[in-house]
Amino acid sequence: MLAGFKKFIMQGNVVDLAVGVVVGAAFGALVKAFGDSFITPLIQVITGGGTKGGTFKISGAVFNYGAFITAIITFVLTMAVVYFVVVVPMNAAKARRARNEGDEEASNEEKMLALLERIAQK
Repeated sequence: MLAGFKKFIMQGNVVDLAVGVVVGAAFGALVKAFGDSFITPLIQVITGGGTKGGTFKISGAVFNYGAFITAIITFVLTMAVVYFVVVVPMNAAKARRARNEGDEEASNEEKMLALLERIAQK
């Protein structure tokens, strides 16, 4: 059991996961700061300006729809960056790897056929 755990750690999966979590947290903080610094004030200006922009009151309760719109925009930006920076390159790398493995298998099959033909000729 411990040998399997050691193998798991030594493969780099844990390191890859840790790096992914740290980078994801840093990127999340960056996008949140962008939303708070640019998107929220823009929504406030468009919907009335000042501190009241992006909100409305009903029976003394304040509804901050500007913060919700900012969260939606932040989520969409995050998913777009993840897609174009992580998913698209990974899919391209997988396709390249599959194509190379297919070529390698084909060349191995051709070598085996050539070898069998030479053996059959003898």
